[in-house]
Amino acid sequence: MRKEELIEKYEYLNHDCFRRVDVSEVLGDLKKLDEPQKVTIPQFVADWYEEHKDDFEIALFRCIDHIPSVYDEGDLNEFEEWIIDGETKPFQTLVNMHQFGYEVEKEKRYLVKIKGVACPYLNHDTINELWFYNQKIEGVYTKTQHTRKELEEAGFEEVFNSPLFEVEEVTE
Repeated sequence: MRKEELIEKYEYLNHDCFRRVDVSEVLGDLKKLDEPQKVTIPQFVADWYEEHKDDFEIALFRCIDHIPSVYDEGDLNEFEEWIIDGETKPFQTLVNMHQFGYEVEKEKRYLVKIKGVACPYLNHDTINELWFYNQKIEGVYTKTQHTRKELEEAGFEEVFNSPLFEVEEVTE
């Protein structure tokens, strides 16, 4: 019997005035039952899962079988690194997300500001792949808020350590 069916049954019995107290208590307890929680995962895990969910078990086996051949060469991709990380509990996480669903964790976003300049904010033109300093511009094709990964891939990893820059974590 599903949880919803059980609740409906007890709601029906709750109209019986002789059982009202006991059933009300049981009904209250049933409504408090925990639903399985969705797993929170990084975007790259969600990307791998979406690509392989139709043949999930086979794809996972192939991935694990492939790891030893590329491990010594240091050619592991981000997902394979995550699989072998002792802190991630990858099998439990993947099975839970396959059964109960998942949510993608939000990456921290940062505003990067160069000190002492009239137009201090680091902006990214996503169409032309250009980076420039200006006022805060958040639009369809221009971003002022960046993830650490985006900054590192564009060669701006030093903004986190340089006294020339102020880096502010964006809170939503």
